[in-house]
Amino acid sequence: MIRLKGTSIEADEVLLQLKKTRQLRQIFNSVLHQKIINQVAAEKEISATEEEVQAEADRIRYENRLFRASDTFAWLADQLISAEDWEAGIRDRLLSTKLAHSLFDQEVKKYFAEHRLNFDQVLLYRLVVPYEKLAQEICYQIQEGEISFYEAAHIYDVDSTRRCHCGFEGKVYRWSLNAALSPIVFSASPGAVVGPLTIDQASHLFLVEEHIPAELTPELHEEILQRLMNEWLMTELSYLLNSS
Repeated sequence: MIRLKGTSIEADEVLLQLKKTRQLRQIFNSVLHQKIINQVAAEKEISATEEEVQAEADRIRYENRLFRASDTFAWLADQLISAEDWEAGIRDRLLSTKLAHSLFDQEVKKYFAEHRLNFDQVLLYRLVVPYEKLAQEICYQIQEGEISFYEAAHIYDVDSTRRCHCGFEGKVYRWSLNAALSPIVFSASPGAVVGPLTIDQASHLFLVEEHIPAELTPELHEEILQRLMNEWLMTELSYLLNSS
């Protein structure tokens, strides 16, 4: 039972809500993934020490500006978990990370080499308006120097968040774009406006500010490592379910 101000929630109610919102399968898979991780980590004699758990807890507290014990307890209460629950979650994540490194560290360079093209990036801006005619007019104004792409995105984009960022999408991997859009964007010259293109019944203009060739940075190493770990967990889970 979880007690809140003026009410309480039974475990059966939580379970029913997960079923009604079709989230139960996701939780079910998450529990089985952790069981797989725990079993294989035990076989490989991999564990997360108390010192490692404490160091990660300290990092999270610093990141969330929880400098006093009372701040930490208030934060945990807001998350509806105890200090023991929190530390158990940290231990699970550390164990998963350690196991991923143990299983796949040596596979990352090979995976990167085989999929290098997919990890090319562009520094991308996007402007979305509801009508193609409007997109064409904006494109003409940009080409004539009457307005910059960034100003146009700030004024015309249908999305308020993108307007605030003047159309900035960030660094975008080739693999994250759909198969039809990717070659168009990645063949564009820096500074050139691409479009208008019709996507999901709206008209899109793109601006590639910079091409960023793929490089196996520490951040990308961890990203690929997690991808390999997730693929392995899906395979292990499928085997577990089909053999039961």
